[in-house]
Amino acid sequence: MEHGMSQRSRISSAHDVYLGFDVGKSFHWACALKGGGTVVDRPVANRREDVRDAIAEAKALAGGLGVLVTVDQRNNIGSLVVREARAMGCDVAYLPGHAECQARRMYPGVAKNDRTDAWVIAHTSEASPQALLPAPDPRETRLLGSQRRHCVKLATQARNRLHAVLLEGDPELEAACDLSLPWLVGLLAELGGASGIAGCTRRRYNSLCRRLGAPQGEADGLRGLCERSVERGLHPEGEDGCVRWLAADVLRADAEADRLEAESHRILAGDECYRCLLTVPGIGPVCAEALVSLVDISLFETHDRLASFCGLAPADSRSGTSIDHARAPKSGNKELKNLLIYTVNSLIGTKGHFGRYYDRVFERSSGSDKLRRKKALKAVARKRLKVIFAVMRDLKPYDPSRWEGAA
Repeated sequence: MEHGMSQRSRISSAHDVYLGFDVGKSFHWACALKGGGTVVDRPVANRREDVRDAIAEAKALAGGLGVLVTVDQRNNIGSLVVREARAMGCDVAYLPGHAECQARRMYPGVAKNDRTDAWVIAHTSEASPQALLPAPDPRETRLLGSQRRHCVKLATQARNRLHAVLLEGDPELEAACDLSLPWLVGLLAELGGASGIAGCTRRRYNSLCRRLGAPQGEADGLRGLCERSVERGLHPEGEDGCVRWLAADVLRADAEADRLEAESHRILAGDECYRCLLTVPGIGPVCAEALVSLVDISLFETHDRLASFCGLAPADSRSGTSIDHARAPKSGNKELKNLLIYTVNSLIGTKGHFGRYYDRVFERSSGSDKLRRKKALKAVARKRLKVIFAVMRDLKPYDPSRWEGAA
């Protein structure tokens, strides 16, 4: 924790030179301020040597207080600047895009271009350091997790499109197809839609079903349904090709997502924070991997700040006596928010601390059962985040006696 607090204090303290980068794909614009005057103002190619030259130029102008390098993109196109600045011993900060836009509005008549944006970033770093965020250290699992989530998204899109294609041909057949079953998706990828399945010989069909591990009764029922559907003439030409292509996409995306998940778990197997998180009720490998890869706990001084980052802290709106209410926030990391709320479902009905807390919140909430359930899930997710914060901060496994006693 001390490391994270010192990192925040370092970017908030005074520096000799404030170097702002408006990052881009092919080149960045660098603007450095010293004593209120501009000392560096030029484009910088997005190459290691050019980035290092710009940072070295700023460091040559600095004294004992050093250089603060601020970027408006810390990942992807800005990762090279962050990595090189940290390697050269500079403090590194991140100015979120919405904060940069608000800062630019404070200067009337200022045009929107790369050069101006770099100046705004540097000037905000000097004048309003409280608007900056520390740039967390990159983790290998962040990239793996990001790619796994991309594969899951592709698989979901392909499944939804496959449902639409099947539904257009025969709603009864579409309702009977559970696309979460690997053997069924493999069958569709091999034979196509109803026409391909009905036109396949019985011998080949049975052999394929055995190879895919399909239950014989379910496989026979699917074939019979396809034959009846084809007899009614419900399926357009070209359906088989679309079904094969989409089902193959689902299989590829699922296989890659499983491989990436296994690779992440292999890397994290020796991570102490990951192992400790798995002891928290309701937290499984997927949620623990997301927390470890997306959350740098050293950047959060309290669990309230972590809750705000995860989108679980209510947004208060108060203005005199006319407005006074709290609402669910729209900001925060939506992936973490959804994971933390969804995993609470495994605690419903249990006799542990969080299961009992869910029951109490559900009983005292008003509205329909669906609304009461939604409120209770969010309340438990927020309460459990206190435990998650303590576990990640202290690197100690979940201790039921400690939290049961605090209930």
